[in-house]
Amino acid sequence: MKKAKVVIPREHGGWAMISVPYIIGMMAAQPVVLHLPLFLAWLLLYLASYPLLQALKRGSKKKSWLKWGFGYAASAAAFLIPVVLLEPWVLGFAPVLLAFIMVHIWHVRRKAERALFNDICAILLFCTGGAAAYFLGGGGFDNGLTAVVLFNFLYFTGTVFFVKSVFRERKNRRYTYYSKIYHVVILAAPLLFGNPWMSLAYLFPLLRALKFSGTTMKPMKVGILEIVGAVQFLIVTVVVFLTI
Repeated sequence: MKKAKVVIPREHGGWAMISVPYIIGMMAAQPVVLHLPLFLAWLLLYLASYPLLQALKRGSKKKSWLKWGFGYAASAAAFLIPVVLLEPWVLGFAPVLLAFIMVHIWHVRRKAERALFNDICAILLFCTGGAAAYFLGGGGFDNGLTAVVLFNFLYFTGTVFFVKSVFRERKNRRYTYYSKIYHVVILAAPLLFGNPWMSLAYLFPLLRALKFSGTTMKPMKVGILEIVGAVQFLIVTVVVFLTI
């Protein structure tokens, strides 16, 4: 009897996007017990999105995709219940998430999920998780919230330009320039927003972009660079947020 494989997303960048903004949002405020079930719900919703979107794209194995998708979604709901009961304002994020999800579904239905606009909306969706973690830890509509969303958005948008420049848009020289110029510009962004030490978090992405953008790279090497970049960004950002 053939053993069924566990269905999980294949995009390595998604794991960083689902966790890094959330952890930064949590640490920028104050970690609380409810951060754990909310993160598990957030993670399981991400896991659910993969099979459910596959069910939209592929006619074969649709029942299997839906089974995994609804299973993950039900598990997410179970972890979300205590959070909603104690902090009902969390549901206020639902319309925002739904709007970004609808954008993604629109692109999936048109087989254009690699479009830049879709990638940007996906990053904003993941940054919403960071915002929710920040509010849950006692944060509000303040400079801390702006920093959590802005600095995560800047970093992960840079990864989109870089990855496109070494894979699908490698032969498009414009994306090579976009990647390099973008990373130079965001190095100065923290200075404009009064967080000069945050520039350190963008040094590695800048060096990566200058050396590798537009070159031919193996997926494993790109994946390793992305992991290193995400880890160093997380560490530097948390240290900066804890010391300001």
